[in-house]
Amino acid sequence: MAGRISQSDVDEVKARTDISEVIGERVALKSAGVGAMKGLCPFHDERSPSFNVRPQAGFYHCFGCGESGDVYSFLRKMDHLSFTEAVERLAGRIGLTLHYEDGGAAPEQSGRSRLYAANAAAAEFFRAQLSGPDADTGRRFLGERGFDAGAAAHFGVGYAPQGWSSLHQAMRAKGFSDEELTSAGLVSQGQRGVYDRFRGRLVWPIRDVTGQVIGFGARRLFDDDKGPKYLNTPETTIYHKAQVLYGLDLAKRDISRQHRVVVVEGYTDVMACHLAGITTAVATCGTAFGSDHITVLRRVMGDDSTAGEVVFTFDPDAAGQKAALRAFADAKRFNAQTYVATGPEGLDPCDLRLQRGDAAVRSVIEAKIPMVEFVIDQRIAGFDLASVEGRVGALRSAAPVVAELRDPLLQPEYVRVLARRLGLDTEDVRREVERASRAGREGGAERNARRAAQANTSPDGDEPLARITLASLPRTSEVALERDALMGFLQFGHRMDAELLARAVAIPFAHPALDAVRKAVAAAEDLDRPGWAADAIGTVREPYRSVGGELLAADFPALTDAAAVASTIALSRRLILRSIDQQKSELLGAIQRVAPSSDEGRAIRMQLRELDAERQRLHSDA
Repeated sequence: MAGRISQSDVDEVKARTDISEVIGERVALKSAGVGAMKGLCPFHDERSPSFNVRPQAGFYHCFGCGESGDVYSFLRKMDHLSFTEAVERLAGRIGLTLHYEDGGAAPEQSGRSRLYAANAAAAEFFRAQLSGPDADTGRRFLGERGFDAGAAAHFGVGYAPQGWSSLHQAMRAKGFSDEELTSAGLVSQGQRGVYDRFRGRLVWPIRDVTGQVIGFGARRLFDDDKGPKYLNTPETTIYHKAQVLYGLDLAKRDISRQHRVVVVEGYTDVMACHLAGITTAVATCGTAFGSDHITVLRRVMGDDSTAGEVVFTFDPDAAGQKAALRAFADAKRFNAQTYVATGPEGLDPCDLRLQRGDAAVRSVIEAKIPMVEFVIDQRIAGFDLASVEGRVGALRSAAPVVAELRDPLLQPEYVRVLARRLGLDTEDVRREVERASRAGREGGAERNARRAAQANTSPDGDEPLARITLASLPRTSEVALERDALMGFLQFGHRMDAELLARAVAIPFAHPALDAVRKAVAAAEDLDRPGWAADAIGTVREPYRSVGGELLAADFPALTDAAAVASTIALSRRLILRSIDQQKSELLGAIQRVAPSSDEGRAIRMQLRELDAERQRLHSDA
């Protein structure tokens, strides 16, 4: 068995990996000052971005939840990888062959890496089968829906043969065990042994946001198949349907650029939209659109303003209406505006493209209506608006929808919309909306109080949790100097004169948290090595490590990179001057207590002259 990866390879992989590219596959990052990028945190749900990434330092930190680390820790936390698996995945990205301590080749991994490998191999198998003679029914299914071989190849569509063990045999030949194949959801165990989960079906590979195959969706083709119309991979270590969106790997770049996403209902709808030019389309995989999907999309969109758009497509039937109402309940979590688009005559995007062409698909999406308007219509649809009782009942049903609108400009407009829909006086509608709003606030306040009480106590319910942060530091000029200097040291120390930096970080700091970080910087070696600052933060003693993470990730107050370095140098001199002034003050006090002609008095005067000379040199060098 091979040993651990050589440290030189671990360092080289990290040095050659752009952490912003790895994180950017999951989080929309925007420029946030000199050498910094910012996005919505992938480790907790937030409405405004507090997740900072410093590519040059290879470091990230969330000012909201406190998570921080390097590119390895990011992959380990996001994908639940071991350290070795994280290094190996990144080495694969840059094409670096790793060396192990005993000189052996890369070991065969178990666990998650093997599941990814099994799914990738299965996807290749299914894709190859689609061109075979037994897949004629599958190719005809695609052709009848307007998808040619190029479309199938673009989306990786494949075919699962009808035999009970075609995939099983092929995968065993590639070295995968029955246990691995079962864990990946590719085979099942029956009374007569192991058999393929997907048989006689068209198969769509389901990929995570990084493009790795994590599961499959399979469509029934033959009448004698008594299984469900669509069969998906079961829940596995790497496949969680509540968090997966089909097509996100293909759509993420345009979603991030356009700040727009179109949510459709099936695999063929995603294909139709993309081929029609709606390249931001995604779909859920065998489950309703939910809060976890919203979290994923918000990070990819960079959903930190109301400028974005989320468009849902629903069938106009009863099931589609229920889906719309469920989506509306969660859609408030988007900052973006939410809309609904329904095809003419109830046609979904796939059928619409087939019957009327690409332009018709684009037109339906552009003809979207605000989701709140759609939901209002659904809420009042069951009431007899010709009667007084019906109008009042409709108002009571729809008023909470308007009351939930956060935008203070939108709410009065929808009060008027609802009044027109019901034929009621606008003032009566406004009063009912305000009543519904008060009821909602009172219920929300109780829930928030319970959550706050839980959040502010430790797991055992005894001691309150207190995380020391930059925001909790005293607001004094002395602390501000130490804070800003440390920020500069961590972010630009490798570009400073080594002697000046060493002298500055050797000076004790007044605040204990900042002094703990200072000691870590002072002990750091080889500042030319990429990632030195992140490694230094890892050595800061608790409970001060989070402050170090914030200092490394925070926006340094400078307009350009060169200005930031110059500012850090100036801050270093200020620290040294402060230390000189403190020493001089102490000596001036001491000289008052000794005879001027004594040896001690002469020594103190000599030290004072040296301090004045040093102060003069610092001023002349500035």
